[in-house]
Amino acid sequence: MISRPVEKLELISEMTFVSNGCVDFRGRVADKRKTGGWRASPFIIVNEVAERLAFFAVAVSMVLYLVTEMHQSLPNAATHVTDWIGAAYVLTLVGAFIADAYLGRFLTIIVFSFIYFAGMVMLTLSAKLDRLRPPLCLKRPCPPASDGQTAFLYTALGFIAIGTGGIKPCVSSFGADQFDEEDEREVVKKYAFFNWFFFAINMGALLGITLMVYVQQEKGFAWGFGIPTITMFVSIVILAAGFWNYRYKKPMGSAFTRFVQVMVVATKNHLQGHRVVSDDQLYEVPTRESDIFGARKLAHTPQYRFLDKAAIIKPQDSTTTIRNRWKQCTVTQVEEFKCFIRVLPIWATTIALSISFAQLSTFFISQATIMDRKLGPHFVIPSGSIPVFSAINALILVPIYEKLIVPFLRSKTGHKRGITSLQRIGVGLFISVFAMASAAVVEHKRRTHADPKTLSVFWLFPQFFLIGSAEVFTYVGQLEFFYDEATDGTRSLSSAMFLSELGIGSWLSTAIVKIIEKATGEEEKGWLRNDLNASKLDYFYWILMAINVVNLVAYLCVARRYKGRDGVSATGSVRDESMVNGQS
Repeated sequence: MISRPVEKLELISEMTFVSNGCVDFRGRVADKRKTGGWRASPFIIVNEVAERLAFFAVAVSMVLYLVTEMHQSLPNAATHVTDWIGAAYVLTLVGAFIADAYLGRFLTIIVFSFIYFAGMVMLTLSAKLDRLRPPLCLKRPCPPASDGQTAFLYTALGFIAIGTGGIKPCVSSFGADQFDEEDEREVVKKYAFFNWFFFAINMGALLGITLMVYVQQEKGFAWGFGIPTITMFVSIVILAAGFWNYRYKKPMGSAFTRFVQVMVVATKNHLQGHRVVSDDQLYEVPTRESDIFGARKLAHTPQYRFLDKAAIIKPQDSTTTIRNRWKQCTVTQVEEFKCFIRVLPIWATTIALSISFAQLSTFFISQATIMDRKLGPHFVIPSGSIPVFSAINALILVPIYEKLIVPFLRSKTGHKRGITSLQRIGVGLFISVFAMASAAVVEHKRRTHADPKTLSVFWLFPQFFLIGSAEVFTYVGQLEFFYDEATDGTRSLSSAMFLSELGIGSWLSTAIVKIIEKATGEEEKGWLRNDLNASKLDYFYWILMAINVVNLVAYLCVARRYKGRDGVSATGSVRDESMVNGQS
């Protein structure tokens, strides 16, 4: 008589409360009826639109600002901007570490947003106050900016880069935290969130490279930077407005420390001659939860057996009541490190695509600058707004993919997302090959044209369209993959890994340009000169296409051998429930 109400209460509890360890703002287990889901995620999506608008408004205008206002040379300005963008994305690794280990995702976003906002305020002051810039130059050579003026500007850009590094790895993961991965209905909504999150990124980029570039062109840099500064503050307010609706993951300590502990203990036990004969020799805490605060237990997998030695139970361990992680790790701690190692080959074989993405803000724009940009008799498209071709493509393709392509593929494959995350990444890498081939062909036509200035800028549309399509497939596929394969204690770190690719890609692009310049005769006689009409930029694009081809082959080899943290092996299968069920 008494047991039935108890069983009913337990069933209701399982249906209404999350099972992924998230809590509400009071610190209690989050209730699905009152928190998370699409109740919370719109705040995060709108916040992303506002933040990306601010970032891209600065990114596409900064080369021009450095040249015209700070009197830097064009090559130096382009290099400084590329390095700045690279640093912003590589710093996501630092932001992710702070979020996972100490502050949690929401608080990290808020703190670093204010750092970002401070940088935007300083940048606006640099553009507004004459004493923070060198005097107006009407005749060359122009006087360079003073050390103090340069230091003020670089401090502003540094704050923006640090802010980006703290925000970017946390926002997508924080949004995904709003959906319980153990609830099939919410899992579908989570993958839809990743698509709409990418839509938000491109909406912010679209506004940044069109509206803000137009404002900067018509009203000056003070307005061009001032409006994004206000937008950045609004983004903080929007995110904070959803405080009562969010689900929160508590910080779980330093993942890097746990990784080092596994390596140290495994090496020590190996040198002492310990061997793992069976899984019964491996230590795991007897409690329901793991000994990593707030993290669920992970099942043992047969990969990387050397690391299992970190969890081996030695005779003397049975008499020890207080366990030291520098002497013995749990199976969950070992598996957490395995998950991190497991995704590294995928990470490494997708970096090449970021090199192609880097051309969107460099050589693609340089091509557009010396082409016919007239749109009708009275309007000329600003060269900085040309990447709108790519952004519009993403805004159109994401809804079509989510509403039409996914249901169609799902009916054919039985997979809840139509195709797996790794398959989606592979499609993007495949498209990138044709994007760079298209860029090479069009540039050859432009360079050999009788009058290149009369060639319409719309000839560049195919390469922008294809690189945008590659980004739609690859970026969202990476969002899904790195979040799914991360453990509870490494969500932000995992997101930062693929974001860092954008930074590394920017740096590699700069390195390749420098190598080609030195190998082909520097700026006077080489492939890449100050005069694009005298350059052989198409040769550079063919090299990038070849890199993408080699990278695609390497990726396919890695993806075919990939085994997820659930042990499933398939062509890019990532937690493919249809396959798991087929084996059970």
